[in-house]
Amino acid sequence: MAMETEAAPPSLALADTDVNWDRLDKTRFHIIGAILFTAQSALLHPTAVVKTRMQVAGSGFSQMPGTAVFRHILRNDGIPGIFRGFGTSAIGSLPGRVLHLTSLEVSKDMMLKYTEGVNMPEATRVGLANGVAGMLSNLVSCAYFVPLDVICQRLMVQGLPGTTFCNGPFDVVHKVVKAEGIRGMYRGFGLTALTQSPASALWWGAYGAAQHMIWRSLGYRDDTEKKPSPAEMVGVQATAGMVAGACSSVLTTPIDTVKTRLQVMDNFGAGRPSVLKTTKALLKEDGWWGFYRGFGPRFLNMSLYGTTMIVTYELIKRLSIKQI
Repeated sequence: MAMETEAAPPSLALADTDVNWDRLDKTRFHIIGAILFTAQSALLHPTAVVKTRMQVAGSGFSQMPGTAVFRHILRNDGIPGIFRGFGTSAIGSLPGRVLHLTSLEVSKDMMLKYTEGVNMPEATRVGLANGVAGMLSNLVSCAYFVPLDVICQRLMVQGLPGTTFCNGPFDVVHKVVKAEGIRGMYRGFGLTALTQSPASALWWGAYGAAQHMIWRSLGYRDDTEKKPSPAEMVGVQATAGMVAGACSSVLTTPIDTVKTRLQVMDNFGAGRPSVLKTTKALLKEDGWWGFYRGFGPRFLNMSLYGTTMIVTYELIKRLSIKQI
């Protein structure tokens, strides 16, 4: 999902690095996006399974390196083990992805138009438009993705101490709703919305500004005849995405650890699970380092995700340009 974000008309040199909403064939955009993003998710899903298992208390994995956890899952559960929850995630994500991408592109386009002519450096304007778009689209999609996240994470940790066995995604929904009502499907919603939205703004803002500065440092301008090659576009976008993803993982892993634990555990003792109880439990078990359980796989996941997602997203947009 992303883009360099200047509103450049098609005749300019960098137009294909910044394909805005009004230039897209919306049907092609969502169909191609569904296919390519599902393929991308399949490649990265095993790192999410490893990360989630490392974050669960009493799993026996919290002190193990990510590679050892991966080998353990593969040895005991085979290929299906490292893809637990993928089917639910892939199918369930389709409507949410349409919601997310549409709100991202529309809000970015509106911000670019709103700030046009404002006296600020262009890199700042681009970063601001991307950042606001990232935050708003995350807020909009949280209502859909948090319940899906609860289902997928519970499927990923099947059989670990403190978790309830569920026979597929519908059984997860049945048992969670029966135990806690619909609120149970929104465990971690407030934490996700309040923390991941600013993190999303940071990611998209950093990506937009970084890509803008990289293009200019390479000598590309909208008013020149010099055009980037496809290889250069992939290289610049991948670099900006990798940097944004790596920075984001460092800042958001503690929040993700608390959220994951909150969403999958059932043996918190008396009372309903809460952010405060989960935080205290982590501090008691491992101190502050406990908040960085699964950091290695998550760092790898977000860095690879940032790189592959942005390259995929930019390709989807170029393939979806309206045919004149």
